[in-house]
Amino acid sequence: MRLIRFVLALIVLGIGALWSLQGLGLIKGSFMTGQTQWLYIGLVTMLIGVVGLRWANRSRI
Repeated sequence: MRLIRFVLALIVLGIGALWSLQGLGLIKGSFMTGQTQWLYIGLVTMLIGVVGLRWANRSRI
C-alpha cells in the first residue's frame, strides 16, 4: 500500500511539473502552452504531490 501511495504521489508531482512548464510556455503543443493559469494549477498540483510523498513515507503500512 505504501508503494502505491508513493507512485501515485510521484505521478501527481510529475503532472504538476508538466502543467507548470506548459504554463510557462517551455513545453509546446497544447492549449495550456503560455497560459499562466496552468502555471498556478501546476504549482498547486506539485504541492499536493509533495504532501502525498511525505504522507507515503511517513505511513507504516
